[in-house]
Amino acid sequence: MPERPTPVRWRSWAVPITVVIVAASLLLLTYLAQQNNGPQQPGSPAAATKSAPEGKEQSPAPASIEEALKKVQRRDAKDLLSAGPVDAPVVLIVFSDYQCSFCARWTHATLPEMKKRAEAGQLRIEWRDVNMYGENSKRASLASYAAARQGRFWDYHDKLFPEGKTRPKPQLTADALIATATEMGLDAKKFKEDMESTEALGEIARNEKLAAELGAAATPAFLMGAKPISGAQPTEVFVQAFEQALAASKR
Repeated sequence: MPERPTPVRWRSWAVPITVVIVAASLLLLTYLAQQNNGPQQPGSPAAATKSAPEGKEQSPAPASIEEALKKVQRRDAKDLLSAGPVDAPVVLIVFSDYQCSFCARWTHATLPEMKKRAEAGQLRIEWRDVNMYGENSKRASLASYAAARQGRFWDYHDKLFPEGKTRPKPQLTADALIATATEMGLDAKKFKEDMESTEALGEIARNEKLAAELGAAATPAFLMGAKPISGAQPTEVFVQAFEQALAASKR
């Protein structure tokens, strides 16, 4: 588990009306995630930036919140950080950080099951990096975007969470991240250019902004359809939430 750096201080964003409704639900999600982490340790960042362990599943949101939550689903065919068809009946949005140990655990244990449903055309997965742990997290997210530009986002993503663990800080330097791309057979020159590109910086900033607007300040956090879920809960929790969302989509 990486050392906890100074938490990122989010700037204030102009929040759309629909996002205000969403935040009311997700701030509760974040609060519960923080409570599940227990007391702060000396020198640790503020509770708002803690990773969320196996938290409690949230109660279903009222209809108005459900509609607002759906508005954060991009369903963009050009979204490189996604899996599954854009018109899948259910969308899973994942808020994560490459230095979050609980995010690594979820990726290893549960993401494969979710990807099976994406491959079956039933689920759309949209990945959103929060980067609350600072520059190493942001650099890793830029690297994953660069890999996505070569069609290898998910393969590179798995390299950043090897065997359900986070990489040590020395393996999150620019040189180390480029070396990983080279080992994977990617075009290292293009990878470096894409990693430093305005496009990558803009996309990563857009995802950080979304997380800030929604109040998703603890990772991992999820939206399965319109249902918030906090923490790296057991796979069956996500399977059940998916099945409920799938059934609701057929009504």
